Amino acid sequence: MKKIFIATLLLSAVSFTQINAQIRKIPAEVTNAFSEKYDDAKNVEWKDNLTAFVASFERKGDKYEAKFNKKGEWQSTEKELEMSDLPNKVNDGFEKSKYSEWEVRSVYEIDLPNDVMQYRVHVAKSDIQQKNLLFNEKGKLLKDNLTL
Repeated sequence: MKKIFIATLLLSAVSFTQINAQIRKIPAEVTNAFSEKYDDAKNVEWKDNLTAFVASFERKGDKYEAKFNKKGEWQSTEKELEMSDLPNKVNDGFEKSKYSEWEVRSVYEIDLPNDVMQYRVHVAKSDIQQKNLLFNEKGKLLKDNLTL
């Protein structure tokens, strides 16, 4: 009974957060900064995840997600890739990692301020054992975070 109550409470909190996150209007500073950076974006959809405003959009046939803070400062842009699209150094870094035998579930290129590029490879050994691997452009593994 206690577990059901806790699960219901958590579900209610998540639902409230999602509803609350959709109530705030996207600030003009954010939409203006987005338009300046991605003037060729198509099919733009906005989400407010409370820590950042996220624009999902298409550009030149590819799908992206760009994050901006409430002041309109760009934080990052992610683009989904195929494993075969990874730069050779990053692919080599992955192949040399202890996770190379795990199933690759998704791959993202992450463009960050100051011309920094990183790559996130989501891998799984099982439905429970999953990791997000973060590589720099040189193929060095920066983080291997546990994920759900």
